[in-house]
This record gives sequence, C-alpha cells and structure tokens, in this order.
Amino acid sequence: MDLSLLRTFVTVHRAGSFTRAAALLGLSQPAVTSQIRSLERQLGRPLFLRQARGVTPTTIGDELAHRAAPHLDALVEITETGPHGRAGARTLHLAGPPEFVSLRVLPALTPLVSEGLTLRSSLFGAAEESLDGLAAGRHDLAVATARPRGGLLTATPLCDEEHVLVAAPRWAARLGPDALPGKGAVALDRLPVIEVHESLPFVSRYWAAVFESKPAASGTVVVPDLRAVLASAVSGAGLAVLPRYLCESALADGRLVALLDPPVPPLRTYFLVVRTGTLTLAHIARAHEVLLRAAADW
Repeated sequence: MDLSLLRTFVTVHRAGSFTRAAALLGLSQPAVTSQIRSLERQLGRPLFLRQARGVTPTTIGDELAHRAAPHLDALVEITETGPHGRAGARTLHLAGPPEFVSLRVLPALTPLVSEGLTLRSSLFGAAEESLDGLAAGRHDLAVATARPRGGLLTATPLCDEEHVLVAAPRWAARLGPDALPGKGAVALDRLPVIEVHESLPFVSRYWAAVFESKPAASGTVVVPDLRAVLASAVSGAGLAVLPRYLCESALADGRLVALLDPPVPPLRTYFLVVRTGTLTLAHIARAHEVLLRAAADW
C-alpha cells in the first residue's frame, strides 16, 4: 500500500475535511479526493461519509486511522529528528489562552529548549480556535478550557484555576460590609466592570456561581487580554474577575483586594489536548509530561 495514500487519509481524518486536508498537504482538493478514492478501492470499503460540511469517518475509517496514524507519525519523527538523532530536536506547535500560555506553559517548557526543542506558539482567547487548529494539524498540543468531544482529540485535565473578584482598595472601602454573598450583588452591580468581552464571560460565570444571578452592569472597560484587565483593575478602573495566579502578587502587595471570599470559589478547568495517537511522538510526549508535572504546583 502506498504510504502517501495513508498520509493523505490520516490528514483528512484529523482535519475532518478534504479542503482543510488539501491545504495542510499542499495539494489540490481534487488530488486529495482522488487519493482517498484510490485507497477506498484498494480496501474495498468506504472510509468517509461525505457531508455538507466536511466528512465523517466510517467505522472502518476510524479503525484504520487508529492503527495507521501512530506509525506514520513515528516515521515523520524519524525523518525530522536532528542530525545527532536527538528525539527532542523538533518543533512543538502549541496553542492556548495568551495569558496562561505566557505565564504558565512557556516557562514550564523552557527547560526543553536546552534538549533541542523549538517552540512555536499560537495564542487564542477562545478554546474552539485552539481545538479546531489542533484537529486540522496546525498545532501539536493545545491548552483549552473545554473538553473536546469525539475520538479525534484526547484531553487530559491539567489544572483548576480559581477565579477571584478583585478591585483597587478604594472600591472595597466604598462598598463596606455590603459586599457579601446573597446581598452583595446589588452593591457590586453599581461598580464599573472591566472585562475581556462585551458578554462579560468572567463576571457572568462568577455571578452565576456565587450569587446565582446575572450581573446587572455592563462592561465599562473591555480589553481582550486578562493582563490588560489586571492593569486596569490595579489603576482603579473598576472591579474584575481574574484567575488567582494572575492577580496573586497584586493581592499580596495591596494593589488589589478580594471583594469576596466565597466558601466555594468559582473554578475553571484547563485541559491538555493532543490529536489521538500523537503521544507516540517523543517531543509531544515529553512536553505533555513536563506540563502535567509542572501543573501539580499550579
């Protein structure tokens, strides 16, 4: 069997589309279609069901991908290993939230650079963007706040992120003792809100978890980066909901104060996601292992 046909098949299986697979392989869509049809004729079975948007693998297609993909990836690993046969001499393409990747993931992976690993990072605010790029083969590893469905991607819980309602000290002084769960939402809704999006994703999740309600306020300052939210909160622009790891130093030195201390703080789980079968590749497996070990202290 022609290995190029298997490579095209695995790419289509991962991308879920002939069009996306063609772009990844540098081929035309008719060429990809022709190769898949040729492989289907050789096997005597259909491998994909054509749909309006992309393709869905048949049971035979899923079985073939499960068996073939790790071996094809291993062949790529051999051909792309450095001149001294160092398994770490590869490029790792990773994706995830900009703040978390910048402050957690990249520092944890830095020791692998001395082992020959090259890092390329794509930063996305939405988990869907990271997971779509991972499925299409544009990334090797993604950190996401949503667990993917289906068998194409494999997710491992990485860590939980505690969210804290914070503001500059002058806002806390203005609130006084009213800012308590159960009666504080009304008082808090009078404060300016700093958020990453007009939909108030962080504040809305916090209000739902702590007050079992929706925030009445709208965003006063909207900036698409939690580090900018942090800076705005420290400068006194209003209240914000931030991951504890991001605002911990500002809380410690008094630039920010926690407005509430709920008995069960809102949490968000991060997942470490790879394409199923790619942990057979040494550089991805090594990065996966290092991040899981580092996350134990997060």
